[in-house]
Amino acid sequence: MAQISLTFPDGNARDYDAGITAGDVAASISTSLRKKAISATVNGAHHDLAWPIDADATIAIHTMQDEDQANELVRHDLAHIMARAVQEIWPDTKVTIGPVIKDGWYYDFDRAEAFTPEDLSLIEKKMKEIINKREPVRTEVWDRARAIKHYEDLGEPYKVELIEAIPGDEPLRMYWHGDWQDLCRGPHLQHTGQVPGDAFKLMSIAGAYWRGDSDRAMLQRIYGVAFTGKEKLRAHLNMLEEAAKRDHRKLGREMGLFHMQEEATGQVFWHPNGWKIYTTLMDYMRRMQTQDGYHEVNTPEVVDRKLWEASGHWDKYQENMFIVEVDEEHAREKAVNALKPMNCPGHVQVFNQGLKSYRDLPLRICEFGACHRYEPSGALHGIMRVRGFTQDDGHIFCGMDQIESETKKFIAFLAKVYADLGFENWTVKLSTRPEKRIGSDETWDVLEKSLGDACNAAGYEFDLLPGEGAFYGPKLEFTLTDAIGRTWQCGTLQVDTNMPERLGASYIGQDGSKHMPVMLHRATLGSFERFIGILIEEHAGKLPFWLAPRQVVVASIISDADDYVHEVVAMLVAAGVRAEADIRNEKINYKVREHSVGKVPVILAVGAREVEERTVTVRRLGEKQTRVEALTDVAQTLGRDATPPDLL
Repeated sequence: MAQISLTFPDGNARDYDAGITAGDVAASISTSLRKKAISATVNGAHHDLAWPIDADATIAIHTMQDEDQANELVRHDLAHIMARAVQEIWPDTKVTIGPVIKDGWYYDFDRAEAFTPEDLSLIEKKMKEIINKREPVRTEVWDRARAIKHYEDLGEPYKVELIEAIPGDEPLRMYWHGDWQDLCRGPHLQHTGQVPGDAFKLMSIAGAYWRGDSDRAMLQRIYGVAFTGKEKLRAHLNMLEEAAKRDHRKLGREMGLFHMQEEATGQVFWHPNGWKIYTTLMDYMRRMQTQDGYHEVNTPEVVDRKLWEASGHWDKYQENMFIVEVDEEHAREKAVNALKPMNCPGHVQVFNQGLKSYRDLPLRICEFGACHRYEPSGALHGIMRVRGFTQDDGHIFCGMDQIESETKKFIAFLAKVYADLGFENWTVKLSTRPEKRIGSDETWDVLEKSLGDACNAAGYEFDLLPGEGAFYGPKLEFTLTDAIGRTWQCGTLQVDTNMPERLGASYIGQDGSKHMPVMLHRATLGSFERFIGILIEEHAGKLPFWLAPRQVVVASIISDADDYVHEVVAMLVAAGVRAEADIRNEKINYKVREHSVGKVPVILAVGAREVEERTVTVRRLGEKQTRVEALTDVAQTLGRDATPPDLL
């Protein structure tokens, strides 16, 4: 029998008979490893322990301690187990697809009656019964005709359609969990009992069109989450509970920040309180960018298609653009324009005005650019995912030899901004050349090295994302981790030699000839809308004092204190504090509760004693204890707290 060589993570290699399974490889190492093994990575692909290995390969055996692989298998098996449970309870239900997603899985069903929330507990109970049976999982490869006949005989039309859509040269793998069978690429565990029965939960039911086509059948989708242990499930559910409390849509209503309505889908109606956050943040970013050497510009929102054709967006991005047709006076045909989805082509037009020299580089341009992108309605999410937004967009035009220094400078700038906004925990990822790309390998080597060296020089490690760069250049992604452990990709820096060339950007070099600049696309916050949503959820509405739209409410305890209330407000306003009076004929406890729900950071209560002693009773949001302080001291302290961090 032919021999193959398998190389292990430690570099050692062993010879085996061709066709050996990963399970047998594990057994050849030790009996204990075979008992613990759940899957293997073979030549970089995740493999079932039952799949044969026919050629030389690298191999790594996985156990439940390997979190990524274990989660994939547990969630994938649970998708099958859930589908089996549903069909055992309701045999007439048709099954479709059930992929693994972040933190869990879903499965789509065709059933005449609607699932109810009460059904989820019934399904969970049946799933645990299946898990406890510890029935074997087995797999076979079938030819297309056999698989189609099998599903036609079972009356499963969705499976037949899936098979017919699979390329003809791709093997069809069938899996059995006990006697229940599904079409699946795998991999899977070896028996149902390997799935932790106390580490999953069915979460919700939603509608979903078959294959995402609104002209096709409406199916019912059941979502579940799963982990390798009950403590991890509990932590996840606690995180979801905390996330619900922090939901920016809920807090936006309570704080009177914004609203959205169907007449302007995916766009935000900012209320005075929300717009105060927006403009305060924008003013801060404007000062920071000016200090860092940026020149602010403003470019048109409606631009002729000719520019989008020249930039390449018309071919590659048109489906996400809002098209505007205009009947120009005396024109024989309508002029076709588009709302800008991004600012970069406009910034190149600014650069192209007038002759540029190498002495003008690096040239840093920034804009608070209003952009519009068509997002499917199902993808919209509060102010986090919208169709109309404003970016803190910037472009740096520089020479190849300036990429590293400009990148390092931007990372330092971004770090300062994030720290000022309360985000100390963030990571950097470097996306490198994709398979389809322009430019020579030598150029890509230079660009990738420049970004990597800039990160190191700035004092930040980075993770590699091989093949994730754009076709025209590598990029850095800056990802925040918030207070409850969620990650948000916000800042970016993208190297681009393509757009300057397409749009004819050039400068005169030291040699007197024309050269093409490199264009660094960079954003710190990304969109203001999304970042404000992140800020609201990060701080659970309790924004840093300088960003809070309503900073202080001065509340009267008795009507005789009203004049003093107005005097306190005037002193605070003079000190730069956003302060307001509450002299309504309501009890002080009522006022405190109401303003606390609105996330006002400081409430100053004023009664007869405070008037006489020229003091205020200070209550800070989240603190149970109050304290009496002199008015002048409070005004000085709050004035300092209200000052943006860049002005301290």
